[in-house]
Amino acid sequence: MTFQDLNLNTPLHNALDDLGFTTPTPIQAESFSVVASGKDVVGIAQTGTGKTLAYMLPILRNLKYSQQENPRVLILVPTRELVVQVVSEIEKFSKYINNRVLGVYGGTNINTQKQAVAQGQDIIVATPGRLYDLAVSRVLQLKSIQKLVIDEVDVMLDLGFRHQLLNIFDILPERRQNIMYSATMTKDVDDLITDFFKNPKKIAIAVSGTPLENIKQERFDVPNFYTKVNLLEHLLRNEDEFSKVLIFVAYKRMADRLFDQLEELFPNESCVIHSNKTQNYRLRSIEQFREGENRLLVATDVMARGLDIEGVSHVINFDTPDYPENYMHRIGRTGRAEKEGHTILFSTETEKEGLERIEELMQMKIETLSIPESVEISTELIEEERPQIRERNNPIKRRDEDAPGPAFHEKSEKNSKENLGGSYKFKIAAKYKKPKTRGDKNYNKRNKK
Repeated sequence: MTFQDLNLNTPLHNALDDLGFTTPTPIQAESFSVVASGKDVVGIAQTGTGKTLAYMLPILRNLKYSQQENPRVLILVPTRELVVQVVSEIEKFSKYINNRVLGVYGGTNINTQKQAVAQGQDIIVATPGRLYDLAVSRVLQLKSIQKLVIDEVDVMLDLGFRHQLLNIFDILPERRQNIMYSATMTKDVDDLITDFFKNPKKIAIAVSGTPLENIKQERFDVPNFYTKVNLLEHLLRNEDEFSKVLIFVAYKRMADRLFDQLEELFPNESCVIHSNKTQNYRLRSIEQFREGENRLLVATDVMARGLDIEGVSHVINFDTPDYPENYMHRIGRTGRAEKEGHTILFSTETEKEGLERIEELMQMKIETLSIPESVEISTELIEEERPQIRERNNPIKRRDEDAPGPAFHEKSEKNSKENLGGSYKFKIAAKYKKPKTRGDKNYNKRNKK
């Protein structure tokens, strides 16, 4: 099948020709007629298979020109970077179509976005939090929304957006088409479908654990952080082969630590991205990596989902992820659009359980390579790798999460207050042998007797 076989109009065909797209991916081919029919749709496909184009082609095909101010299509994505990317993709597909698209996300001036919304839009791409803020302010009216797309819904739920999603569902029109795309099907995703979708058509192209055949996977057993750095340096010295490398780490502190090491080894060749970085810094890092200004990008899993960066030669898992699904999404950053990809996994002894879960999910063993003799095996350990020193007299001391904090104390008896109601003044009178107020004549008479 080619795009010519789909019921597209001339403007879309021209845009696809300009982009050099000729053959739809399986999820794109399967989705087109179902999404175009107006039915609720749930699409499950691996990351990197073109889900954005899968739902946008039929939506753009049927989106008629209109001068109304309120948007008709709402697309929710989990991260700011995905908002920018999806808007960019829609603009490419809409090159010959007269429509208005706007991306909104947190971390930037909301008043600027309010002004843009007020000018009138056809398609809004948003993160849930900022979208709800705009809707509550009454600047963004959602009463005309005909199609709701939730992209990377499993990530959205993992990031704690369920509450915001429920709030958004409450203010959307009941009569709308719901379109949901995800790389994995979890219980939370299934519950969301049951509660809000009406007899959705499910399209499953490949289970999340199916390794992409065009990605070569290898791994090393490495004892510790500094040996990992030495091995990584050895690999990255081959600049021709490792021309555009995405390096995943477990958490933000590790990302900054590794970035500092790489800056010493390869000055001005690396950049870093994680959730503690400012929005401008994150977007700049992605753009520099995408354009080839930086050869190396260190990232946490915030980058593992949905972002499409062409030409990534290698994905290196500096840390083995605890959840095997995260590994699948990480390696999906290479081998995009059916090109050849290459991934390398570093595992310490403490990360072996994560490795076993990955291999169990994929139902295959990752090829193990020996560390080259020229790579120094370090004995130096970082803080997280050092043995934990326990108190001599309390070797099994555990922290009670529910225990009161150090600033908490019980009130002394004299400071404890009791609600005595109307009898309070009589208790005071009995204690001090005088009336609570001057006007208590009856008390004075009683005491004179």
